[in-house]
Amino acid sequence: MSTKITIDPVTRLEGHGKIEIILNEEGNVDRAYFVIPELRGFEKFCVGRVAEDMPQITERICGVCPTAHHTASTKALDDLFGVEPPPAARKIRELIYSLFMLEDHALHFYILGGPDFIVGPNAPKAERNVVGVIKKVGVEVGKKVIGMRKEIRALMTHLGGKVVHPVFGLPGGVAKGIKEEERDGIIKLAEKGVEFAKFTLEVFHDIVLKNQEYVDLILSDAYRHETYYMGLVDENNCVNFYDGMVRVVSPEGKEYAKFHCSEYADYIAEHVEPWTYMRFPYLKNVGWKGFVDGAESGIYSVAPLARLNAAEGMATPEANEAYNEMYETVGEKPVHYSLANHWARVIEMVYAAERLLELAMDDELTDGYIRNIPDGVARKEGFGVVEAPRGTLFHHYCSDENGVLTKVNLIVATQQNAARMAMDIDRVAKALIKNGNVNDGILNMIEMAFRAYDPCHACATHAIGEMPLRINIRGPDGEILREIKV
Repeated sequence: MSTKITIDPVTRLEGHGKIEIILNEEGNVDRAYFVIPELRGFEKFCVGRVAEDMPQITERICGVCPTAHHTASTKALDDLFGVEPPPAARKIRELIYSLFMLEDHALHFYILGGPDFIVGPNAPKAERNVVGVIKKVGVEVGKKVIGMRKEIRALMTHLGGKVVHPVFGLPGGVAKGIKEEERDGIIKLAEKGVEFAKFTLEVFHDIVLKNQEYVDLILSDAYRHETYYMGLVDENNCVNFYDGMVRVVSPEGKEYAKFHCSEYADYIAEHVEPWTYMRFPYLKNVGWKGFVDGAESGIYSVAPLARLNAAEGMATPEANEAYNEMYETVGEKPVHYSLANHWARVIEMVYAAERLLELAMDDELTDGYIRNIPDGVARKEGFGVVEAPRGTLFHHYCSDENGVLTKVNLIVATQQNAARMAMDIDRVAKALIKNGNVNDGILNMIEMAFRAYDPCHACATHAIGEMPLRINIRGPDGEILREIKV
């Protein structure tokens, strides 16, 4: 007789999810499922709205990565209205985006994913949190992390209007420029950001890489899958968060495809399963072959490690040095170990801070010419793309001649990692649970498989076909009195 173990809710992620593990009679794992029970319906209720509303609507998908949706949406409007932002506006957008990437990656490293390594994967669950992290690294370091995030978010609020739901992006430019007298303060914060990112890299070296047990965990086959990888690259095939071409490399590291975001539908298709609201994107021309890895399977990954795998380097010096160190240390490229996402994320913090400083030092940043005002809908179809902290994010809008939306499609980072996360959880559960022996530490190490990707399920879920939503009305004793199928 089979036994089911349920982890519900899973913790330290954006959105909701649960893990169901099915054990056979011997107490070993037959199959583990990563189930996402929440539903996002943004594509449907955006239809009929005027396109200009989208940067403010789509950023409300998620309170953690609103800047990614706001920026991708603004770029889609540039395309829809056929207007290019002036150089200063483009640099202001990228500067705000670099602030966002630095702050968001710090959030995950120290608060969401970090406790697994800084405190320890087998530590009591009551200690695997930000308080446990501060106890481990010290109060002064804790103050440094909190203080840095506070300063970054204050500048994002000043430049973007709001930190959670920014309002700076407009088709053809930005709502507000940067004055010359403001630039010194931005430069000083950017310099502090570089030092903070380099400090975080040192923390990763000291606490993780100098601990052989942690290194063995990162390089464990339990967390390894050989898939395709995707990310935005610049003209030199270096990682770029704001713009560029979408590059895909094979499990062997060879370039498989390189395309403009407007061509995404030629390369990406989606598969659905009856046990989750999550769709599973895959490479259309390779095909869906089930939850298997390898060059014959169209499953691919986005997220920090995928970005680094899909690129040939970083565009800033300190980040590029850290990039080369990671590949030399692991001894393979692409790196296929999912837990190496934490390492890649810290390297990206260095890149975000260095790029922030480059932009802050650019004299053109304070140019007063910040918008080309569009003259109506030009193309009736617009595409936008950015690298969200969790991976490549596509926005695709269609409109009528008045700019009223007739179709919306969002390909969100977490859903592009969904198939690989599902495989990771199944493999880790099978590797760690033997003969019915399971404890809290093992269950946490299974959760670590998805946590490496920093998933955001509030952004990622939507459904195709029959809505599997059921509402149970229970009495005071918990008995189900009525079930409603929607």
